[in-house]
Amino acid sequence: MLRRWSEKEINAWYARRDWPVGINFLPSTAVNWNELWQRETFDEETISHELGLAEGIGMNTLRINLPFIVWLYDRDGLVERIDRFLGIASKHHIQVMLTLMDDCGFSGDHPWIGKQKDPRPGVHNSQAAASPGRNIVVLPALWPLVKSYVSDIVHVFRDDERVFVWDVYNEPTNDGIFLDDGKEAHFQGPLLEMSPKLCREAVSWVRAQDPVQPLTVGAWRNMKTFLNRDVRLFDSEIDRLALDCSDILSFHAYSPADVIEESIALLKKLGRPILCTEWLARHAMSTVQDILPIFKREKVGAYSWGLVNGRTQTHLPWPVIMQARKDYLDLWFHDLFYKDGTPYSKEECRLFSELTGRGQEV
Repeated sequence: MLRRWSEKEINAWYARRDWPVGINFLPSTAVNWNELWQRETFDEETISHELGLAEGIGMNTLRINLPFIVWLYDRDGLVERIDRFLGIASKHHIQVMLTLMDDCGFSGDHPWIGKQKDPRPGVHNSQAAASPGRNIVVLPALWPLVKSYVSDIVHVFRDDERVFVWDVYNEPTNDGIFLDDGKEAHFQGPLLEMSPKLCREAVSWVRAQDPVQPLTVGAWRNMKTFLNRDVRLFDSEIDRLALDCSDILSFHAYSPADVIEESIALLKKLGRPILCTEWLARHAMSTVQDILPIFKREKVGAYSWGLVNGRTQTHLPWPVIMQARKDYLDLWFHDLFYKDGTPYSKEECRLFSELTGRGQEV
């Protein structure tokens, strides 16, 4: 659709669908999205096995990021692997939200093609690679290449029923870097200025391909957590842009139940369906038992972070929490399964199965 979907159109579209429940997916063998999608490290066997675990607890959707750098070096191979991935997901009755761009380069490195670094011991998501890369976001002269990438991918899959939603840009303006010493730094560059401009452009590039799927950009910058309860929700420039351009609203909330309730109440006033595209952070009081029933009651789509514990090490909390809590190793931050398929918490997995009505006995 070349314009923003009307409230009537997007609400009718959402009403025809089951409650979306799933995960942000990286297979346990991939340290970042580049390692997932490269020819040499695309691990179909692990992908299929782990999506079977998701299907087994009733999940029907997932969210996954795509890498500009792999498209740049191996366009045809990437398109073919996306098609294969969608086929695997479809066999497990899972629809896919494709995320085209992402500012979360927590490794501090600009993305590259080839062998990725191993995870840094004791650091959450230590090799996260941005797409197209913060170095490209801050150089508008390179944006025509980004336009070609976005336009190409959307054009190829614009009428593919296996694609649920286009997430245009994950966490634009996120300039955090996770350091070896457990602290957080920030990318030095005009990212905060240029990222919103690129986001606006990217939304127009997606719409120009006239996909049958709706698009979204997640509001995330003004996120309340148990460490920061004083922010005004959805009050930053990038959050307002995200909500204003989205067909279906989405937000991130690693937050306690009362903040989730507050967030949903504010977003419902905008008259559109809602997806929470990132949640589940046990140290931050974002738990399956507290949060998933709220999403079910409100029919808010729920994409928890992480499925099988692996090379991203997202069982470890963010550096800021590791600094604040000495008992952080006693609890997983994200993720639902050990690598052998054993649930981290049988009670959590049973609740997914119970609330979705699709899962198996855990």
